[in-house]
Amino acid sequence: MTSAPLAARLREVAGPLFFPVTAFGPDGAVDVDVFRAHVRAGIDAGAAAVFACCGTGEFHALAPGEFRLAVAAAVEETAGRIPVVAGAGYGTALAVEFARAAEEAGADGLLAMPPYLVVADQEGLLNHYAALAAATGLETIVYQRDNAVFTPETVVALARTPGIIGLKDGLGDLDLMQRIVSAVRTHRPDDDFLYFNGLPTAELTGLAYRGIGVTLYSSAVFAFAPDVALAFHRALESGDDALVDALLDHFYRPLVELRAKGRGYAVSLVKAGVRLQGLDVGEVRTPLTEPLAAHVKDLIEIIASGRSLLEERAAEGHGVEAHGAPGGRA
Repeated sequence: MTSAPLAARLREVAGPLFFPVTAFGPDGAVDVDVFRAHVRAGIDAGAAAVFACCGTGEFHALAPGEFRLAVAAAVEETAGRIPVVAGAGYGTALAVEFARAAEEAGADGLLAMPPYLVVADQEGLLNHYAALAAATGLETIVYQRDNAVFTPETVVALARTPGIIGLKDGLGDLDLMQRIVSAVRTHRPDDDFLYFNGLPTAELTGLAYRGIGVTLYSSAVFAFAPDVALAFHRALESGDDALVDALLDHFYRPLVELRAKGRGYAVSLVKAGVRLQGLDVGEVRTPLTEPLAAHVKDLIEIIASGRSLLEERAAEGHGVEAHGAPGGRA
C-alpha cells in the first residue's frame, strides 16, 4: 500500500489499467511465481495500475487464501510504483472478508463486484456497498453490471458514501451513464467522483465513453498485447484518429467478434493470448472452458494484424514501437 490516496493517483494515470490473469500450475494450484512474472512484466510495459484478482483474474474461482496470496504478490511486485486494486464480491459478509484480506495484503483499493446471484433493490444495493466501504480503510470502486445496475439517484448516494471513490460501468448503457454523470455533477458539483469504462474490451467503446467524459478504462488486451493497448491509449489521448480507427477496424472489432463466439471468452481468450506470448499461465478454472483451437488460431491472426499496423506506423516514422506481452517474448 502507498500513502497517496488511490483516487488522486487514478486521476493522473498515463496508461491503461492492467487486469492480470491469475496463473495456475499443472496441478491446478495458483502459480505465484508465474503470476509475479506476469504482473512484473505488465508494470515494466507501462501499466498505470494493477487490478488483481478481478474479473479477468478469475476472482469467482479463487479461494480466500489464494486470493490473499495473489494480492500480496501483486503488491510486492509493484513496490508502491503503481496502485494495486483487488476484487471483492459475493454477499456482504464474504465481500467484507475478501476486502479485509486485501487490506491485510497491502492493496490500495477495492473493486466491488456485484453481489452473488440475488437481484436486490436500490436500497439493498446501497446498503451492501456502504457496508463494504465501511469495513476497511481501502478506497472502493463499485462495479455496475449484471445484477448491480444503479439509478442516477443511487449513484449520487454512493458518491456521498465515505470510502467510495468511483463507478466502473460494465453495462454499456450510455444513456444511463450520461444521466448518472449529470446527476452526480448536479448534486455534487465539487466532487471528483471517478468513472471507468469497464466493458470486456473497453477500447471498442472508448470514443463513445469519452464523449460523456469517461476516459479511464480497463484493458484486458494489455495482458497479452501491451504494445497494441498502449498505442491505442496514446492515440486516443493525442487525437490520432487514423491510428485509433485502424486499430478499431483491424484489431479491436475482430477481437470483440471473436470474443462473442464463446461463453467466458472475455477471460479464456485473454488467458490464451498470454500463453501465446510465451508465459504459461495455465488454463481457466471450471466452470469456464478453454477456447476452441480454431478460435485460438483466429486470435493469433488478430494479434498479428494489430502488430502489423504498429510496425507500419513505425516504418512511416510515427514512433510507434512493438513489444511483447507481459511475461512473454519480446
